[in-house]
Amino acid sequence: MKLPRLFFVATMAAAMTASVPANAADSADIPGWLQKHVGTGYGQIAPVVLERARALYQQKVKAGEISNPCYFAKDVTRPSGTNGVATPRFYVICEEEKSFQAVSSGYGNGRNLKKADFSNGRQCAQNFSNAEGSKLTMGGPYVTAETKTSFKGYYEQGGKKTPFYRSFLQYDGEGETENAREREIGGHEARFLKWQCRFTKEDSPHADEEGYVPFGTLVNYTGGRSNGCTTWSPSETEEVLPLADGKPTTLYVYPESRDIDAVANAVTAGTSLSKAGVYWNAECLKAIGKPKFWPKSQLQPIIDDWRESLPEMAPYVLPICK
Repeated sequence: MKLPRLFFVATMAAAMTASVPANAADSADIPGWLQKHVGTGYGQIAPVVLERARALYQQKVKAGEISNPCYFAKDVTRPSGTNGVATPRFYVICEEEKSFQAVSSGYGNGRNLKKADFSNGRQCAQNFSNAEGSKLTMGGPYVTAETKTSFKGYYEQGGKKTPFYRSFLQYDGEGETENAREREIGGHEARFLKWQCRFTKEDSPHADEEGYVPFGTLVNYTGGRSNGCTTWSPSETEEVLPLADGKPTTLYVYPESRDIDAVANAVTAGTSLSKAGVYWNAECLKAIGKPKFWPKSQLQPIIDDWRESLPEMAPYVLPICK
């Protein structure tokens, strides 16, 4: 497996470092080759994230639910990028092959509604939730499921109209993440087609009843914000998706609600993260002040009320391309 090579910058380690629970720093059964990738520096995986990801994977393997030699983890407390380069915060770990890769990934952008602002900035995630329609990331355990590939429309490439297809890897969750299917949470390429118009292509299997297909501009948002899903760059998607296509594996996403609340409480009390025994990326914690978890029970009614308040709109019809 060859994912894009990442350049590990030693001078960035201090800025990327945050306190980690002492008991999470040493796990006797973590193999030596993997230990060198454990830490809070650039391109490393925080101890608590790795330990929870390994525990989830080993639990599912022991139960006979998966047999994939690789597993995934994601640390949403890390920033989106540094000096214009997307920051690695999604991890692919294949212990049989002694392989560790860290790649970029997006997080949920949230919403800014009249009754509640739970939006996230472009660099660091502050708000998290498992409410349907929140467009926020929910940390916790997931198991990958089926992959579906959908036609999104046509775009211009090399002077030709080219079809764009995007594959979506469905996640199944448990506990606070159990509504992953309801929320349509999964993993996919960090590109979407921004529709502009439609043109006639009657020979296309995707044409509508009148023989039209959509046309638009391909937008790449690698390392940016999503609607709550895991996203990867186009090249990284080509490497990550095949690892789980038809071969279920585990994904552990950090932080969970308990971590968010614990960090928020520590900040409010003026207690250092190391003393409180909790972890958050230092750069992002400084940027956001403190994180906030919005439980479904609190946020869902707000989202539902907002949806009901929206005026009825006539179906939008794409103009014909000129």
